[in-house]
Formats: sequence, C-alpha cells, structure tokens
Amino acid sequence: MNLVRWNPLSDFATLQQQMNRLFDSTVNGWPGESGTRTWMPPADIHETGDELVVTADLPGIDVKSIDLRVENNVLSIAGERKLQEIPKNGNVHRAERMYGPFSRSFTLSTPVDTERIAANYKDGVLEIRLPKAEEAKPKRIAIAAVAAA
Repeated sequence: MNLVRWNPLSDFATLQQQMNRLFDSTVNGWPGESGTRTWMPPADIHETGDELVVTADLPGIDVKSIDLRVENNVLSIAGERKLQEIPKNGNVHRAERMYGPFSRSFTLSTPVDTERIAANYKDGVLEIRLPKAEEAKPKRIAIAAVAAA
C-alpha cells in the first residue's frame, strides 16, 4: 500500500469549478421558456511551424449553423445549438447541457493566409487550420564567411 500525502490546495480546483457553475447560472439566469441562453464551447489552440490549429467542441450542432470569420487577425466562431423538444407527456430530470447562441473570438498570434484557411467538422469537433502568412514564417538566414586577411 502506498501512502499519498494529502494536499489541501488540490481541493481548490474542485471548489473553483463548483463556484464558477454557481455564478454562471446566477449571472446568466436560468433558461427561459425557450430553454436558451448564451454559452461558450471549449476550444484549444496550438501552433506548428506552418499553421495555427483551433479545435472546438460543438456536439449536436448542425454544420450549416456555424459561422466562421477571420477579420483584422481575429478568428470568430458563432452559431446556435437548438433545444431538443421534450415530449409533452415527458418530465425533465436533469438539464445541464447548454442551448442557444454561442460566440467565441480569438486574436491570432501571427498573421495568417486567409485564402488557404481550411475547416473540418467531424463527430462534433470543429478543426480550423490557419496557415501562417509567408511573412510570419521563420526564415533561416545564411551567414557568409569572410576570409581573414
């Protein structure tokens, strides 16, 4: 049996998540009769030598309702998740998923080639590949050797 030292600070992450959920529901209010409110899907951004890659979780969203734009070096993702109808004779036991319009904007760290941006949507995950503009790519500079006199 291994002994694991208890760290009281590790419980703060759980407490913070619970407090965030409490304040989120209080500030944004409960869903109205339509069951919708503004929400933000989680997203990851990473960079390779040639491109920025944005991945966003958008399960249950029709690809036709997603709007992507790049303007002034800002990537914007917007859309809406429609509320699924509940049968009139059914009861809701738990409603945690967010519905309604969403919008995310990210300032891009490097200039991108807007003509070559590609986006794919598969299994509820949106992947956006933003190729770096040529002037933003690192360039190797050759050093000329000068003969000693």
